[in-house]
Amino acid sequence: MYDIIIIGAGPAGISASLYAKRANMKTVVIYKGTSNLERSTKIENYYGFPKGIDGKSLYNNGIKQAQNLGVELKTSEVTGIEYIQGGFNVKTLQDEYSGKSVIIATGNKKITPNIKEIKEFEGKGISYCAICDGFFYKGKKVAVIGNGEFAYSEAKTLSNVAGEIIILTNGEKATSINNEFEVNSKKIKEIAGKEKVQKVIFEDSTETNIDGIFVALGEAGANDFAKTLGIITENDNIKVNENMETNVKGIYACGNITGGLLQVNKAVFEGAKAGLSAVEYVKSIENLM
Repeated sequence: MYDIIIIGAGPAGISASLYAKRANMKTVVIYKGTSNLERSTKIENYYGFPKGIDGKSLYNNGIKQAQNLGVELKTSEVTGIEYIQGGFNVKTLQDEYSGKSVIIATGNKKITPNIKEIKEFEGKGISYCAICDGFFYKGKKVAVIGNGEFAYSEAKTLSNVAGEIIILTNGEKATSINNEFEVNSKKIKEIAGKEKVQKVIFEDSTETNIDGIFVALGEAGANDFAKTLGIITENDNIKVNENMETNVKGIYACGNITGGLLQVNKAVFEGAKAGLSAVEYVKSIENLM
C-alpha cells in the first residue's frame, strides 16, 4: 500500500509528489501523459525564467525532477477511486493501487458534448456518473456517450444494473472498446423526450429509444472522482480548506480543480500544501495503529 497516491502530473501533482517523497512517504503519481500546460506556447510570468519557458518544457522538466528524486510515476488513465479498509483504491483499466491518502490534481476536465438539448435534460436522464446514478436504470436501456477508456469503464459499471447498454461515439472512432458492448458511431443530432430523456436522434434521421444517457468523454476528471466519493463541489470546483483538504478525510485536491487563479504559481503552491497536509495525515493515522 502506498502512503500517498497522486493523480495528475502537472505543476500541482508534481509539486505535491516532491514534498511527499522528501518526507519519506511511499508515493506514486498516476497520469495519462497529457496536460493543458503543454498547450502553452510561452510562459513569461513564472519565477526563475528570465526569457520565459514554453509549457511543454516546463511540464517535462517537472516530471524529470520527480523522477530524479525517486518518485514512482505510472502512465495510465485513472477510471475511478473507491473506499477500502484503511484507505482508498485507485483503479485504472490495467491495474489498481491502494493508498492511505489521495491527492487529486487532474485539473477540471469535465467535457459536455455539443448536442442539442443535452443541457436541458441534465438530471432528467442525462448523467455524468455511472456509479452515482446507475441504480436508477436497473433493467433499463442506457447509452454511454464516449469513445475511449473512460466510456468503456462507465459501461462496465453500468453492466451490473442496466438491462441493455449501447456506446455512442458521436462520429468519433472507438478506441479501447472491445466487442463486449454494442457501439454506434453515428453523429448525434439531438436528444429528445418530454419530461425526461426518451430517445437519441442521429443526423441520418434514424433514432434509438433510450431510458438514460451517461456522458463519459475524454478521461475521468476530478469532478467524476468527487461525485463517487461524496466530495463537495461548488461551480464545478472541488471545495477545499486552507490545507487543501476536502470534506473526505484522506482526500486532498490542488491546482485548477480548486478554482481561483488558474496559474502555474498557484498550482505549485497548492501542490506543496496538499503534499505536506497528506504527509501529516498519514503520520497521524499511523500513530493510531
